[in-house]
Amino acid sequence: MNAPAGGKKAHGLLSHERLHTAVAREIAVAIVTGRYRPGEVLVGENGASEALGVSRPAYREAIRILMAKGLVESRPKAGTRVCPRARWNLLDPDVLGWILENDPEPAFLRELFELRLAIEPRLAELAAERRTEVDLAALKAAVIDMEGHEPDSEAAEEADRRFHEAVISASGNELMGHLTSTISASVVYVARQKRKAAAHRDSTADHRLLMEAIASADVEAARASASRIISRGLADLRFDR
Repeated sequence: MNAPAGGKKAHGLLSHERLHTAVAREIAVAIVTGRYRPGEVLVGENGASEALGVSRPAYREAIRILMAKGLVESRPKAGTRVCPRARWNLLDPDVLGWILENDPEPAFLRELFELRLAIEPRLAELAAERRTEVDLAALKAAVIDMEGHEPDSEAAEEADRRFHEAVISASGNELMGHLTSTISASVVYVARQKRKAAAHRDSTADHRLLMEAIASADVEAARASASRIISRGLADLRFDR
């Protein structure tokens, strides 16, 4: 199998830490886009490090990163092999990001939004029950920031991401809180796709309604508002149009 494209020109100016991260990303993108198929054995360490223009320790560290994320496995004498997709840690922030950055299949996006619909309305309910004044201040600040920028601009996207993180924080559920990066990645993806399509539907009003429901401790309205935000975000991706 061929080594990933790259080389000294691509990697020579990076620090050691950034270097192995960059190499891991390069190999990971080849895996998640299907250029490297499950079961395929990667080129050996010597050949790969030479082709990529990196040291063998940097390449080994990159492989360790990918092993931790379930993308590859490495065994003595058997080499490094791409793992079946079922073993990938799809909710790992890096893995999810690599997939979303590279034209994911509509089925994957639907599954991501199905996950959000299963989790976020309940988070909104909990936030309405448990929110503190600090939580409400964070939610209000995020909504005001969204209102102050063009819909789906980079600034509005950042405020949107902070809003959803504030809802999760207000829920007071530590385990659900570990889904923050998953939800944030989805929020960012939708905003960027809408920018590409110049389809700037303004979702700020929906976010304000959710903020007001949480502030009013209205559990049912909070659930409904959260569900509406997610459903409309999925519709913005225009799968069937």
